Amino acid sequence: MRLLLQWILNAVALLLVSHFVEGFTVNNFVSALIAVVVIGLLNATLGLLLKFVTLPLGILTFGLFFLVINAVILWFSSKFVPGFSVTTWKAAFLGALALAVIHMLFGFFGNAAKGRS
Repeated sequence: MRLLLQWILNAVALLLVSHFVEGFTVNNFVSALIAVVVIGLLNATLGLLLKFVTLPLGILTFGLFFLVINAVILWFSSKFVPGFSVTTWKAAFLGALALAVIHMLFGFFGNAAKGRS
């Protein structure tokens, strides 16, 4: 149940980002759901490899370089999913940044909700 909720929330996050970042488009909710799966698979394979190889640079920049890797994963995944496109490097980077902030907020509100119940 939790995995399904995370999948839906990540799709909603993609849709939110597409409304605020120019050049980052998601046509519909189904495209967002598929894009989340592709992004997750690419993060688990290519993203993990890239983060491991660039770990010293990530440590040196206090983790900010990992935003660049996330932008690459977003751009690369947009090539595979119809209805999801990232047209420029700026859109990919701003999309990665916006997704990081949204995921942080989701985590904050999720932890706050757990504390109340």
